[in-house]
Amino acid sequence: MSGIIGSTPFANIFEEVRDNATMQGFVTAIYEIGCLAGAMFILAVGDLLGRRKAMMLGGFIMILGTIIQVTSFPNHAPLAQFIIGRVVTGVGNGINTSTIPTYQAECSKTSNRGLLICIEGGVIAFGTVIAYWIDYGASYGSQDLSWRFPIAFQAIFGLFVCVSMVFLPESPRWLLTHERYEDAEHVISALRGYELGSDETHAERDIILDSIRASGIAGQKSTPVKALLTGGKTQHFRRMLLGSSSQLMQQVGGCNAVIYYFPILFEKNITPGDHNMALLMGGINMIVYAIFATTSWFIIERVGRRKLFLYGTVGQCLSMVLTFACLIPNTQSAAKGAAVGLFTYIASFGATWLPLPWLYPAEINPIKTRAKANAVSTCTNWLFNFLIVMVTPIMIANIGWGTYLFFAVVNACFLPIIWFFYPETAKRSLEEIDIIFAKGFVENKSYVRAAEELPLLTVEEIEQEALKYGLIDTAARGAAHATGPAGVVHEKALSEKSEVDNGSHEEIEN
Repeated sequence: MSGIIGSTPFANIFEEVRDNATMQGFVTAIYEIGCLAGAMFILAVGDLLGRRKAMMLGGFIMILGTIIQVTSFPNHAPLAQFIIGRVVTGVGNGINTSTIPTYQAECSKTSNRGLLICIEGGVIAFGTVIAYWIDYGASYGSQDLSWRFPIAFQAIFGLFVCVSMVFLPESPRWLLTHERYEDAEHVISALRGYELGSDETHAERDIILDSIRASGIAGQKSTPVKALLTGGKTQHFRRMLLGSSSQLMQQVGGCNAVIYYFPILFEKNITPGDHNMALLMGGINMIVYAIFATTSWFIIERVGRRKLFLYGTVGQCLSMVLTFACLIPNTQSAAKGAAVGLFTYIASFGATWLPLPWLYPAEINPIKTRAKANAVSTCTNWLFNFLIVMVTPIMIANIGWGTYLFFAVVNACFLPIIWFFYPETAKRSLEEIDIIFAKGFVENKSYVRAAEELPLLTVEEIEQEALKYGLIDTAARGAAHATGPAGVVHEKALSEKSEVDNGSHEEIEN
């Protein structure tokens, strides 16, 4: 919307936004309210619906919302219709952003989970580049083309999601949670390249079953929301807060103040009155964004999550300091330094804070609460996304360079939170991360320290550590056997200690 919301053709249809920073912020930010509603929908029914169906539903709703937006015409309450369309499109996007990282984490190998979700983040950046340059190219077309085509174009991506998910499998962890053992084994063997019924397939299935049993949800189709508030060895509440706080910090760090409003910021503070130059520089800024977003692909597993969080925060903070400092003199030459600050900010963000808050909640939360906790994280993202997008044009209009000073201070506040509370998860399986929190709780030590002390574990060692810290009473291999079609062996998890003790975990324990 950044290249559209302030344009004359758009204002000719939607008169209410003309030279009205508050209304421009509202029309842009209302999309995030739809996203929030979509995330809350997944929070309520995501476990029952499944990952594939949720993503197909999200894609369909996005297409519907796009149609509502582009069919807004004068004399027929166009702004009301456009706002409704943005909310509907947002619902679809909220469903997908709550589901896709979870789906990707649950289908990935330990060795490439971070890479794949970082690629997802990179694709977000590439999508932003496409949006900016379509905005710029369409600005040379007719009045209707200049805003209708860029908005209509997003329907292509919704259609792609709907069609592609027809051919992709369901998450094996979701299948095992719903006791669809044969389907889960087929998916595991297909994803990993194992033979169906092989020892490798059974070993991976057993580890997932142990994790399900440790969480106390064996046989349950959906996790109750109150499970998010439990502590104990599984530390559901702490883990939900870790994931959600990463999404909160991504937004209040100022990313969308730059991404959504770069052309407006540029035109107002750096190239006054030159709308074309502002759009052009916005497109170049997004190319920088996409280039640096790809760097995380190569360093995410080598550097780790904690260091990237810290490096990105320092980069963002210093960039905002440079930006506000160069705007204080209020001269054209000094303002060029502010442009450099905006470029270095988006480079730092693209390489670190763009992918990490989508990766971290998907892997830090256990299988029992992963879908719901990830939905809470996404709700947090869209809620604060709405706040920042809504207030940024008002802040720019009223306090000018103070806007960037505010974001510099906020970024500086992130550093101690990350240092003291964010354990490293790189190169860990999702089930290994459960061991980190059990170790920290049982041994009464910092979870950051527990992660540093725990060596990388094999499949057999994960099971041994789960027994050691009382996450399970018996290994999945000790479960009762039942033979299914084609001679495939399935195992029904026995009742275990964590289910018996579930009531004792209903209170939050530190």
